[in-house]
This record gives sequence, structure tokens and C-alpha cells, in this order.
Amino acid sequence: MSSNDWNDLSPEEHYVIVEKGTEAPFTGKYNDYFEGGLYVCKRCQAPLYRSEHKFPSHCGWPSFDDEIAGAIKREPDADGRRTEILCANCDGHLGHVFEGEMLTANNIRHCVNSLSMDFVSHEEQLATAGKTLQKAYFAGGCFWGVEHLMRQQEGVQDVVSGFMGGHTENPTYREVCEQPTGHLEAVEVSYDPSIVSFETLTKLFFEIHDPTQVNGQGPDIGPQYASAIFVRDDSERQNAEQLIEVLRQKGLHVATRILPASRFWKAEEYHQNYYAKTGKTPYCHVYTKRF
Repeated sequence: MSSNDWNDLSPEEHYVIVEKGTEAPFTGKYNDYFEGGLYVCKRCQAPLYRSEHKFPSHCGWPSFDDEIAGAIKREPDADGRRTEILCANCDGHLGHVFEGEMLTANNIRHCVNSLSMDFVSHEEQLATAGKTLQKAYFAGGCFWGVEHLMRQQEGVQDVVSGFMGGHTENPTYREVCEQPTGHLEAVEVSYDPSIVSFETLTKLFFEIHDPTQVNGQGPDIGPQYASAIFVRDDSERQNAEQLIEVLRQKGLHVATRILPASRFWKAEEYHQNYYAKTGKTPYCHVYTKRF
């Protein structure tokens, strides 16, 4: 992409990207934005960061603790103290990078202006490639751990923590924990079926939690922590039933229920990608090979 093909910039974008300015803190549209996708350079559209790199630093600007390989150029800042980061493709100013703050396990923070970036969702990326995402729904105790381990599967584009199976509208985490809403803590897995199958995801689900525990998972006890697969059609139901039968033949007393998928309600933002944001590790979910 030559400079003739670069996007036209607004005066505000030109001030930041070309003149190396800084947008006011807490004003950028990506400051508190955590959807799944790709962040690209506003000027040349080169990929810069993946959504899993982003974390809440509360500094007032979007923060990332990793970068796409080869996407970022570093130069000494004009102030002689900081390190400037630029798009390696077009030299557009992005912001600054800081190390040693111990905010995440990677111990680095790319502090980036929202005006320097565009966001492309996973759905938009696949649509451009002529593909569509499929969704699968699993409940296996605290959604933090299920989400964290599901994200590591190749072909999974995004995982959202939330609630499914209840009878109240738009439940909050507190309501699900303290009131009989009927919801289970669940995850919505968006995946590319050309890379990973529903069967593979279901096998992984059975291997990252204890499917034999009734009405809870590890130390988390209660109906909202029960094990379940929410199926969208007969094919998913049959697939889940077959895998449960395999586990039963291996001697496992499987407690996992197969339930019809219903309205999925996204949990509060602080629950999303919890372990990546905090640098902690799951306390009741570990991988155990069962197949």
C-alpha cells in the first residue's frame, strides 16, 4: 500500500498521527473498549494489535501488553525521556511504550491514541475472507476459567462470559449469584468452523472442567455453576450425547446436562478476559485429557 492509498485524516487525526500530538485522556473511543478483533493503523490499515493484547490500565488511553510481530517501530521521543511507538508500515505516530510497571504478566504497556487506530471485528475479518463464524455455548462453573482456556484453542476467534438458561431479562452477576434467576454462568465461543469443529470444542470443554461434579465446579457451589452444553440444533445435541456416552463408557458419572440454547446475556465488562487482564491463573479449571 503506497502513501497515495493512505486514508485521508481529519484535522484531529493529523495532529496525532503526523504532528505526533496526544489526544486528551479518557476521550478516545477505544479507551474502554474490549470487543474481540484487530486494531489497525488509522492511516495505512496495517495490523497493529490483537484484542487479546488489550488490558485496562486506567491511564486514560488504550493499553496493550503485546504487539503483532513487526508491526511497531520504536524511536527515542523528542523529550529525551520516553520511547515513541510508530506504525512500522507508514511511520504514523501511535503513542509511547513503557516497561516495568508490573500491570500485566508481560510487564509492558503500549499507550496508544485511539485516533491512531481503527478496529476490525472478527466477524468483519472473516466476512472479508468470505467466511462466517459459528457460535457454541458451554457452562462449566466460573466462566473466567472456561473462557480463559477456550481462548487458547486454535480457530477460536472470541469468547464472551455471560449467562444463559434463566428466566429474567438482562441479569446482573449479583442477581445470578443471589437470586433464583435460573441462569448458569456460561461462555459464548465464536469460532471458525474451517479451522475447528464443534466436536473439538466440546471435547475441550469436557477436558477443562470436571463434568462429574453436580451443582458446582471446584469450590464454587450453586446451581449457577452447574455443567451444561447449550445446543442450537440436533447435530450439536447428537454430538454432545455421543461424547458423554464415550465418557460414561470410560467410567465417568457425567453430570453435564444438554439444554436448548436460549438468549445469551453478556456479563459485566470486568468479567471479560478476566485472567488476561489481571495476570492471575484459573483456580478451579485445569486441563485433564479425557479423549
